Amino acid sequence: MSGPVEIILIVGAVGYILARRLLGEPAEAKRMLLLPAVLAGVGLTDLAKVPQSPVSIGFLVGTTALSLVLGLLRGASIRVFDKDGIVYLRYTATTVVLWGINLAVRFGASVVLGVVDPAAAHAGSSGLMLTLGAGMVVEGLAVLSKAMRTSGRVVWAKGRDGAPHTMSSLLDGVQEKVRTTDWSRTRRPRGRGGLAALIEDVRNLDFRQPYDGSAPYGGPRPNGDGSPEDRARDTDPRHRDR
Repeated sequence: MSGPVEIILIVGAVGYILARRLLGEPAEAKRMLLLPAVLAGVGLTDLAKVPQSPVSIGFLVGTTALSLVLGLLRGASIRVFDKDGIVYLRYTATTVVLWGINLAVRFGASVVLGVVDPAAAHAGSSGLMLTLGAGMVVEGLAVLSKAMRTSGRVVWAKGRDGAPHTMSSLLDGVQEKVRTTDWSRTRRPRGRGGLAALIEDVRNLDFRQPYDGSAPYGGPRPNGDGSPEDRARDTDPRHRDR
């Protein structure tokens, strides 16, 4: 595929994704993970057909790393919510800005590469599918990590023309595992862990009333108001059992 045609098609596809997800749509695992992975795989195959120079390899590594970071940020900015028992996603203004930064930096880096090393300029267009696909996979993973914690189900593929959604037993199992793990972690009251728990337990001790030794006491013994000898006698098991 020629460079300009590829760029036009990819920009058009990104615009289509933005328009759909700004309105909100079901969080489809297939669309968020499988399709971007195929896009990245096609880009990697195209790159393998052309010899790469050290400059072009460094360019690809740098732009791919940037796309991964921006994809993670986009995923964090996307809103997920439950609608009719299904997890939906919606792009926010921050998501759109991050997409704009991703495309601008990617195309700008291609222009710079063409000026610095014209022989490696092919990497600018050939690596576009790879870098964008990799970033979209990370975005999808970030969205799924949030979707798994909602009360709705994550669909594998959305049903077309009124058909029911295609669900995945694997996704259901992972979601149930995530929910169970999160619930078990929230069983401990907030702030009751480690040093904070120790400090709170000490603060809850009642130091105002002395222990009279009338019954066994298994917890921490509060200080009494008597003399040091009285307190020593109270804490002595021989005197307490009498």
